[in-house]
Amino acid sequence: MLRDLIRQISNIGRNVALVDERGEIASMYNGKPMLDVGSRTDVMSFCPKHIGITLVTRSMGPEVIATDEIGSVEDVEAIKNATLTGVSLLLTMHGKDICDLKKNKEMMRIIDDGYFDIIVFLSNRNGIGTIDKVLKGKGDFNVCC
Repeated sequence: MLRDLIRQISNIGRNVALVDERGEIASMYNGKPMLDVGSRTDVMSFCPKHIGITLVTRSMGPEVIATDEIGSVEDVEAIKNATLTGVSLLLTMHGKDICDLKKNKEMMRIIDDGYFDIIVFLSNRNGIGTIDKVLKGKGDFNVCC
C-alpha cells in the first residue's frame, strides 16, 4: 500500500523522496527501482531512516518524503526537523490502534504534538490491507488510552 501511494503521488507530479532503509519498497538494482515507485520518485536505499530523512530534506528539496516503520527517537527528531521545511511526510508504523501507537513514547510525542493530519489503521480482517479506521485531526487522536 505504501508503494502504491508513493507511485500515485509521484505520478501526479509531486517530487517524492523515498527513504528505503532495507531496500524492500523500491528494490533498487544498478541505481534503478525494480518496483514502480513513480516517475518523480528519488530513492535512498540502505540508509538509516533518520539519516536519510535529514539528507533528502537538505539536499533534494522534495515535496513529500516517504519511509516505513518509524519509531526510534532519531526517526522522530528527523521527522520534526523535516516538517519545519514544509515537506509532507508519508510514514508507516506498527500499531493496531491509537492506544497501541501511544505505548511508544516517541510516537505519543509526535501524535500529541500534532505532527499527523491523518492516521489510517490497516488489518487483514477482510483481506490484506483492509482499512479498519481512519482518524483525521488531533481530536480523533486524543483518545484516552
